[in-house]
Amino acid sequence: MKLTGNTILMTGGGSGIGQALAHRLHEAGNTVIVAGRRKDALESAIAGRPNMHALTLDIESAEGIADFSDRLLKAYPDLNVVINNAGIMRFEDLTKAHDLTDAEATITTNLLGPIRLINALTDHLVKQQDAVIINVTSGLAFVPLTTTPTYNATKAAIHSYTIALREVLKGKVEVIELAPPAVQTGLTPGQETRPGYQPLDEFSDEVMALLSQQPTPPEILVERVRFLRFAEANGQFDDTLVKLNAFAAQARNG
Repeated sequence: MKLTGNTILMTGGGSGIGQALAHRLHEAGNTVIVAGRRKDALESAIAGRPNMHALTLDIESAEGIADFSDRLLKAYPDLNVVINNAGIMRFEDLTKAHDLTDAEATITTNLLGPIRLINALTDHLVKQQDAVIINVTSGLAFVPLTTTPTYNATKAAIHSYTIALREVLKGKVEVIELAPPAVQTGLTPGQETRPGYQPLDEFSDEVMALLSQQPTPPEILVERVRFLRFAEANGQFDDTLVKLNAFAAQARNG
């Protein structure tokens, strides 16, 4: 991936990892479009930044994504990089029957949303120079947090989908997976300052350094996520599962 001179779409760009990386990419010399549900958050993210733009996107709606892609390509026909970052994380209790509203919303946002958006933009991207799709997954795609089972499952599914997409678009569109560790963002209540989670600026610095490598790695893995990504391959899955969930419980309750 070239790091400058792109026209980049960042979904979920109004806060957290999406906003931080959108700012870094903008500072690197790219035109950046941030997209999300909340217009006020998007406008705040682009304030004072020429060549940074905002478009509202209802990632839960098939019709909304179709409308968004039409508006996007009409306004920014040079679009060549799509970063699927929008996502939600909800806690669930699997020990008893419970309302599945959160699980269904998680699947729609985290899994169907990126699939629908990629489908809407593929015909355009394959015609572009230096075209790239980056799908944001999670370290929890590889070792699950038991309190967020549907979130983990959607990220594992996007990991698999990304592998298939990379293979079929080889030579046409570069396909990259970004798997963050636990980062200090607003993804869940209190997470912005949670001890033991990676500071957002530190994470963003590391991601940009990895993206600048030539060739760009197909998986962007900061140091803190590598123990999850390779736990099974290293024969440490069971131990990592126990330690991860103990750490997460202590961090939330500490």
